[in-house]
Amino acid sequence: MSFKNDGDLIVLIGENKEEIGGSEYLKVFHNIEKGLPPQIDLSLEKSAQDACRESIQAGIISSAHNCADGGLAVTLAECCIKGKKGAVLEIDAKIRNDALLFGETQSRIVVSLPAKNLDSLKEIANKYEAPIQILGKVEGDNLKIENLIDIEVEQLKKAWERE
Repeated sequence: MSFKNDGDLIVLIGENKEEIGGSEYLKVFHNIEKGLPPQIDLSLEKSAQDACRESIQAGIISSAHNCADGGLAVTLAECCIKGKKGAVLEIDAKIRNDALLFGETQSRIVVSLPAKNLDSLKEIANKYEAPIQILGKVEGDNLKIENLIDIEVEQLKKAWERE
C-alpha cells in the first residue's frame, strides 16, 4: 500500500480515462454533486486484478494500491505518506489534467517495483491483457507530478491528518 524502495518504478495497471462525474473532486473543489460515476468494465477489472495478484505472488512488486476515491493524485499521495517516500511522475495521458489527477476511473492499481522486474510485469500483464503504463519512480521527499503538483510528503501528511 505504500512506496517502499527509492528507485522503484511506479506503474499503473489499468488505464486513465477522462471520467470525472460523481467524483470527490467535483464535490470538494466545486461543490457539485453531479454526473454518473465511472462505470466498471468487469473484464478489465478481472484482467487488472489477475495481473496484480500474480505479480504479488511472483514477488516482483514492492507495493500495490487500488486507485479509488479521489483518483490518481490521492492514491499517489497515500503511497508517499504511508511509505515516507517521494515520487517523481511524468504521465503520458491525453486527457484533461483534472480528470487525470482526480478522476475516479475504475479498474486501476498503482504498483511499485524494481526496474529489473519490469519485463516480468509486462509479461504477466500481457498474459491477462491488462494495460500498464510507467508513471515514474519513487525518489526524493516530494510528490512531483509533471508541472502540476510539487509538494513535500511531510506537508501532504499534515494535510491528511487534518482531514
